[in-house]
Amino acid sequence: MSNEILDVERMYRADGLAIAAGIAGERLMEAAGWAVARAARRLLPKGRIAILCGPGNNGGDGFVAARLLARDGWPVRLGLLGDPARLKGDAALMAERWSGSVEPVTPAILDGCVGVIDALFGAGLARALDGEARSVIEETGRRKLPVIAVDVPSGVHGDSGQVLGIAPDCLATVTFFRPKPGHCLVPGRLKCGEVIVAPIGIPDAVLDDIKPVLYRNGPGAWALPVLSPDGHKYSRGHALILGGAEMTGAARLAARAARRVGAGLVTIAAPPRALDIYRAGDPGLLVTPAEPFDAVLADPRRNALALGPGGGVGEGMVAKVEAALATGRPCVLDADALSSFEGRGGDLFRRLSERVVLTPHDGEFRRLFGHVAGSRLERALHGARVSGAVVLLKGPDTVVAHPDGRATITTDAPAWLATAGSGDVLAGLVVGLLAQGMEPFAAASAAAWVHGRAAAEHGPGLIAEDLPDLIPAILAAMGDTHP
Repeated sequence: MSNEILDVERMYRADGLAIAAGIAGERLMEAAGWAVARAARRLLPKGRIAILCGPGNNGGDGFVAARLLARDGWPVRLGLLGDPARLKGDAALMAERWSGSVEPVTPAILDGCVGVIDALFGAGLARALDGEARSVIEETGRRKLPVIAVDVPSGVHGDSGQVLGIAPDCLATVTFFRPKPGHCLVPGRLKCGEVIVAPIGIPDAVLDDIKPVLYRNGPGAWALPVLSPDGHKYSRGHALILGGAEMTGAARLAARAARRVGAGLVTIAAPPRALDIYRAGDPGLLVTPAEPFDAVLADPRRNALALGPGGGVGEGMVAKVEAALATGRPCVLDADALSSFEGRGGDLFRRLSERVVLTPHDGEFRRLFGHVAGSRLERALHGARVSGAVVLLKGPDTVVAHPDGRATITTDAPAWLATAGSGDVLAGLVVGLLAQGMEPFAAASAAAWVHGRAAAEHGPGLIAEDLPDLIPAILAAMGDTHP
């Protein structure tokens, strides 16, 4: 499966490039309508289907689907929002090919119907639904009719995933060539149901001109380190994690995750009074006093650093973050390391580079960057651009953003990851991959995906302690991490 995501503008360019290459728009629309009809045959109950067509190309796709379903014996009621005489281009052509009746779009069109195809508005919609469009979507929900959306559910913003007032809860959404951000970002993703990405004849070669910068997070967007047959523990990297004296479980969870994802060695540096707690844990874990921290950092074999999980908030953490960043080694800054710079993000940003991964949840993001409006994608990209670091913004649609504008979106992490300590495991995964030499943007993206996949494998009842020991099976299933 391809990983590229195309925003609305790039998707328009893909259509235009395909047409410029000699593929008729009529052919693209016929293929789109065929894909919608195919999904309807598979997913909707057999019976009368209400097909709601809008005034643009989405409506044209709906006319094609209506014609094909009617040809196959499905009873169809087709409604058009607006005047048929105002249809243009390929949409007008498809309306001419429809031999059935055309009704106005009102709630009455749902009478006697067992399912709905929503072809009202596509991803380019930028205003809230109103009038009869809103009324019919509201009535569809009240009647609990199954819905298949064309392109995006009407009312979902194609780029941000925001719901513009109202949108149907769909059984499935059929989109074309590549998904859009609105299919991947919450809350739009939750409206889409199954996302079916249908090929309609646009050649993959158009991507060379479009140059996508957004990707669905998954193995196609990065590759894990491959173990060398003649490798040894130091060749697999040595991760250093700063632990605290109070919340000792955080650093231990991070350390176990770093080891499970492949780091050759992991050391926790901790305050003297907590050393025995850390030493009583996993026997394969190395433990050292955190003071003086310059001495801890002096060993160049400790090639990737993580600060923040359970480390405490305050000037002591600030000093250690600054010392770690001064080494120029890849760093993960999480939790307390981020909160320690609340209200003074500029002091931190001056020291950052794309070799640093920031891993905030929404609250930590606000402490560091202030209030930033927009989707998680927009906020993560803003944070990466302003800070100069890779930003992994955690949530139900975790986004990893690079300062150069690239981003990955994790679309399949389950809700039961919302449990204490899971973020510490994620920080450990990132530093474990950094220690093995992964580039930070790829390491952060891979860590987010492995994290979500491990949680999905476990299922309900997950606690953070479960996650590290699920990682080996995830890596083994990928099959490409060993010679």
